[in-house]
Amino acid sequence: MPLPLGHTAIGLAAYELGSHNNSLTSRLKLIIFLTILANLPDLDILVGLLVKCNGSAFHRGPSHSLFFALIMGFFASKAWRFSSHIPRMKFGMCFLIVFSHVIGDILFTASPVSLFWPFEVNWSTGFSGWSDVLNLVFVQGFQDIGVIIGSAGLIMLARLIRRYNRRSLALNKEKFWELKSFRRISN
Repeated sequence: MPLPLGHTAIGLAAYELGSHNNSLTSRLKLIIFLTILANLPDLDILVGLLVKCNGSAFHRGPSHSLFFALIMGFFASKAWRFSSHIPRMKFGMCFLIVFSHVIGDILFTASPVSLFWPFEVNWSTGFSGWSDVLNLVFVQGFQDIGVIIGSAGLIMLARLIRRYNRRSLALNKEKFWELKSFRRISN
């Protein structure tokens, strides 16, 4: 199952595929914001730990739904108004980043998520205490290497395509002006 590192990689890839920004790595605030959005559905683990000392108590419930992604996408797209440290992003992009977490869990785990909550609810089973959760995040998080490599590949592919499109556009503009100049000279 994707852990925070894997979900972050998936969220960054989703952002890269959906944006036209080429300076992702140089913008620390953006990366932090994307990391938070990509891992937002797993806050249910923290709630479970704080309320019942069990990270699995509320996991995979309402926070892993289309509805949650829509609501959090909306609030995240307005969050820039409250702090200059939060980058300005459109609703669709914020929704995509949060929803990428849910899609990652659907694709890479066997246990179900509550995709259409409140019409369906699937809770995680078992017990995950503080040590279990910390071990998952900090020790086993590197098992996401395949997800990270795949996401990095998508990021590079998106950047190559954008670079090719910009270069192609520049060449077309250049050809346009050459043709226009040639017509002026020949008339």
